[in-house]
Formats: sequence, structure tokens, C-alpha cells
Amino acid sequence: MPDVEHLQELHGLPVFDFPEPDHEGELPAAASVAWRIATRIWEDPEPFEVVFERFLETVDTAAVRAIIIGPWGEAYDNDSSRVVDRLVAARDRLTALAAVFIGDLEMEEAEISWIEQSDVTPVLTAYPALREFGVRGGTGLSLQAVRHEHLRTLSFETGGLPADVVRGVGASDLPALEYLEMWLGVEEYGGDCTVEDLAPLLAGDRLPNLRHLGLQNSEEQDAIAAAVAAAPVVARLESLDLSMGVLTDEGALALLEGQSLGHLKWLDLHHNYIGEEMGQRLREALEPSGVELDLSDDDADEDEWEDGEIMRYTAVAE
Repeated sequence: MPDVEHLQELHGLPVFDFPEPDHEGELPAAASVAWRIATRIWEDPEPFEVVFERFLETVDTAAVRAIIIGPWGEAYDNDSSRVVDRLVAARDRLTALAAVFIGDLEMEEAEISWIEQSDVTPVLTAYPALREFGVRGGTGLSLQAVRHEHLRTLSFETGGLPADVVRGVGASDLPALEYLEMWLGVEEYGGDCTVEDLAPLLAGDRLPNLRHLGLQNSEEQDAIAAAVAAAPVVARLESLDLSMGVLTDEGALALLEGQSLGHLKWLDLHHNYIGEEMGQRLREALEPSGVELDLSDDDADEDEWEDGEIMRYTAVAE
């Protein structure tokens, strides 16, 4: 499960694992770290509810700025609704909370497709001052259309992002959003989003301040690139990420023949299936304008079946 590791920081704050009950050392100041709250799934674990309540009773909750949720039990057997419920119930105590990430699990804890999520909309509605919100894992994930005045960063790391979530974001009013990242994934693991589902995002009408767009990790990356090449939202972007998917020369040509991308600070196309000649054409077209172009890992794994069919893979699926 490449590209999926524990977060090292959130909201510009280093991660600190909230310790077990017998911890004797001094805790950091509540506002100085991003608190990672998790059960210890390989030991005799406290239930997540107990860990979270102990956190609320131990730390100066009025000063906490960032919370990262790791395992809340066996990921394949317990969805994140217990996490959502407790975050919502604590909203009057976590009055400075600016950033939340739900599902900070590595492969050793759970494959990304095993992480059972839930409707995370209540977290956004409970924290109207939230600046950053992220989720890892698409199974069971739901997001309803919301209006949120202050959210600046929204990210979904999945091997399959449900189309309902994409449509929910597209129907949301997010006037302050600057950074949107979506790992769209593959149909086998729930990634049933179509290019048509992306249309409201690509129009950008509800995202007036968007500066970074990531539509990544898709088996339909060529079609997405073609849609992006004509998308109104691109003109206001500073960076664009179409990495981690099955992007070939066809999608790269669509980018070259579409609207100018010379205003971008960087364009990420790493983990791709772009040929050497097309890669050089991209460099010659974009780098003289100052675009930082990432074409690394341009020989991503592919298999040829006995019938001659070529199989190409996204960076993250199961």
C-alpha cells in the first residue's frame, strides 16, 4: 500500500501519540502538537471511547488545535461512527480545534480498503471554525452537501472514493477552501466516480479560493486529464496533481492541447505511464514557464496478459 503512512504533522504541528494510562512523562502543551488518539489493536486495548474520554480529562481541551484519529478498534469490524459521535459530543470542549484527520492507519494496521468509515458530515457541521479536514479509507464513507465558511483544506485518501462523496463535495459551498485532494481509486474497491460527477468541482463555482486541486489515484486518469484540460477552475490554480493513477500519453496529450498550464507553480504527474517522448514534450512545453513538473516513477508496474491486454495499476487500491 504505497504512499500511505502515518501522518507526521497536521496543521503545521508535529504528531504526538496520546500515551497509555501508565505514562509517567510530562505531556506537551496542548496547543503545540497534533494529538494522535488511537487504541492499541495488538495489545489488550482500551476501548476507543475510554481512550478518548481519558484524553478529554487529561489535556487542556480548550487549547487543542489538531486531532488525528488512528485505529478505533479492528478497522474491518468497526466503522468510524463512534469517532464521529465523540468528536461531535466534545465540540463545546474542543473550542480551538482547527484540524481533524480520521483514519491514520498504515498497512500493518489495516489495508486502506479495510478501513470502515461512515458519514463524516457531522464533524464539519459541529466545528464551523475548522480549517483542515481529512479522511483515509473510502469503505462506507459518506459526505453530505454542507456550507462551511472557514475550511481551507479537504482531503480524501482512498483506494476507492464513493461517487456520493464526490457529489457531496461538488454540491457543498466552501468559499474559503484552498486545497482539495481526492484519491479516486478503482471501481473494485468502491471508486465509482465518473468524470460527470467531477463537473461541479471542475467548474469551480462553489470553490472561489481554490488554489490546489488533486484528482489522483484513478484508473480513469486519462479521461480526468481531458476534462481538466478544459476546466474553468484550472485558471485560478497554483498547483495541480494528477498523480498515482493510470495516466498515459493520451491523457498527457490532452493536457498539452488544452488550456495553458504555464501559470502553475507545479504539476504532479508522478506514478504514470507516460512514454519518454511525451514526457519530453511536457517538459519542453511547461518548464520554460517555470512549472515544476514531476514525472518520477514513469515506469509504474504493468502486466501483459496472454491475450495481449496490458494491465496498469493505480498506486493505491486494496
